[in-house]
Amino acid sequence: MLFSLKSATAVSAAALSLVFATETFAADVTWNVSLWGKRRAFTEHVEKLAEEVSAKTDGKFEIKLQYGEALSKSRENLDGISFGAFEMAQICASYHPDKNPSLTVLELPFLGVKDLDQEIKVSMKLYEHPAVKEDLGRWNAQALMPSPMPQYNFAGKGDVPSSISDFDGMRVRALGGIGQLMESVGAVPTSVTASETYQAIDSGTVAAASFAPHAHLSFKVVEVANWWTKNLNPGTVQCPVIVNIDAYNALPDDFKAALDSSVEPALAHYLETYDKVYEKWWPELESRGVTQVEFSDAELAAFAEKAGPIQAAWVEEQSANGLPAQDILDMVKSTLAE
Repeated sequence: MLFSLKSATAVSAAALSLVFATETFAADVTWNVSLWGKRRAFTEHVEKLAEEVSAKTDGKFEIKLQYGEALSKSRENLDGISFGAFEMAQICASYHPDKNPSLTVLELPFLGVKDLDQEIKVSMKLYEHPAVKEDLGRWNAQALMPSPMPQYNFAGKGDVPSSISDFDGMRVRALGGIGQLMESVGAVPTSVTASETYQAIDSGTVAAASFAPHAHLSFKVVEVANWWTKNLNPGTVQCPVIVNIDAYNALPDDFKAALDSSVEPALAHYLETYDKVYEKWWPELESRGVTQVEFSDAELAAFAEKAGPIQAAWVEEQSANGLPAQDILDMVKSTLAE
């Protein structure tokens, strides 16, 4: 078969065009993000971050979100970051409190966080504290942004509580600092997985469970509950998005700027997403006739008084471990008071 120069030139041009096309669309830098579960409100800020970074760098900096523990188990994400298995991950401080003790300050009960805006503000301030940077730095990690979780409140079945004494003897699904708080008022914290909570309440194994509103919806607790503590706000969890320090430092300046400047719009998108969750939550409570319990200022003060020794114990324990714990807690409280 004869192969003309003209044909050869056409083929070469096509091949060259393919090479340039590949180079045009290939990212210069790709980061993998280790997440668990599936896309949901809890991960929407990471989704938005990836979109913003891609747009600001014309696709040259790609952030790939890996769900379902494809890269790592949720409780091992901090370890994965430490040895560079991936560049970014979501973690929760309570999954490994001994590895990131400085972050657990925001999981203490009754800090007085009123909304997600406050949670974002105090989290970002915490991440700038030298002791927190040093704490995470042991794992070659630095915090990029929080995954601000609403205050956990209780949804339950049975007699509606109206005072602190009504929790005495009540079996509740409550973990971490919230569990400690409820134990201090006479409740019996019980370890029940999220997926088991519906059945546990329905069968009477536990009377109530503490979740953020979206989880009460997701795990169908609201379908068996007849009351919800609207303003108890005993605490929440601290789940930052972290990055590998070496990977961050290796970024070109313009890519760093793209990443850093994308945090604010990512968090704004997260808040918008949670607004939509609440748009579903309130009508759901109304339609099911769930009693929304609002504790008096005196009762809230009584709860807060019980939280004091728990916070003091945290300070004592973490100070013994070398953290400037009182300074960290004071910073958190002063930030919330502003």
